[in-house]
Amino acid sequence: MQFEQFVLAHEPVIRLGFFLGVFALVGIWEVLAPRRALTVSKSLRWASNLGLVVLNTVLVRLLFPVAAVGVAAFCAANGWGVLNHFHVPFWLAVPLAVMAMDFVIWLQHVMVHAVPALWRLHRVHHADLDYDLTTGSRFHPVEIVLSMLIKFATITVLGPPVVAVVIFEVLLNAAAMFNHGNIRLPAGLDRVLRWVIVTPDMHRVHHSVEDDETNSNFGFNLPWWDRLFGTYREQPRAGHVGMTIGIHGHTDPREVARLDGMLLMPFKGEVEGYAINRRTWSDKQAS
Repeated sequence: MQFEQFVLAHEPVIRLGFFLGVFALVGIWEVLAPRRALTVSKSLRWASNLGLVVLNTVLVRLLFPVAAVGVAAFCAANGWGVLNHFHVPFWLAVPLAVMAMDFVIWLQHVMVHAVPALWRLHRVHHADLDYDLTTGSRFHPVEIVLSMLIKFATITVLGPPVVAVVIFEVLLNAAAMFNHGNIRLPAGLDRVLRWVIVTPDMHRVHHSVEDDETNSNFGFNLPWWDRLFGTYREQPRAGHVGMTIGIHGHTDPREVARLDGMLLMPFKGEVEGYAINRRTWSDKQAS
């Protein structure tokens, strides 16, 4: 109990510490062993992508001051949620909760590709013309708010321990920076790692301009859900160096690489060709 109280009291510092540490590690790795050559000014992209991170962080703290761990603490105190109702042992409740929350994030990711109105928001993430660790935190503020509400609902139903929520948040942020990293892994190591964690080569396929590839490999952290539900794709057709990152028709850096352009993107134009229920690619077209 004392440990959970400590984690609850220091949750922002814990998360910030892990974020800065992983960011520095992956950032150095990108310099030493890049996977692809970048095509857009890094200073422009990083200023915009990290500016969005700061904006989203401030917005979430203003709208949801108790954050996810606060909701988990409230549920534990009041006996809400499946894990609290059945009094699941702590040692079992933590991994079960982390996996359950990861599965919900996977389902949410599929949903924002399947519903055209939600794809309008999510395409801000996919419209990045390059792929590096800052892409992993590039989300429209409205999508972040919706994601927080889904997370709160999940915690209320599930009743996870506070520690499990912190572990999940830290793992999710770290994994997002890692698997969006413009980093090179030995092929053999990548094949082994992608059985237990989403690797950069695995998730990069999801950022292809080809709609059947962008509608695959939805996982951010655990890779099992894509394998179980048939959305796993091993490699992009054009290869990782030859593939094109982004969205067809969204190639103007003023729209996709500037903060004001990203904030306005969901409210401009029509959504075509990417929502799952509108995909047009087939194996026959590929042959």
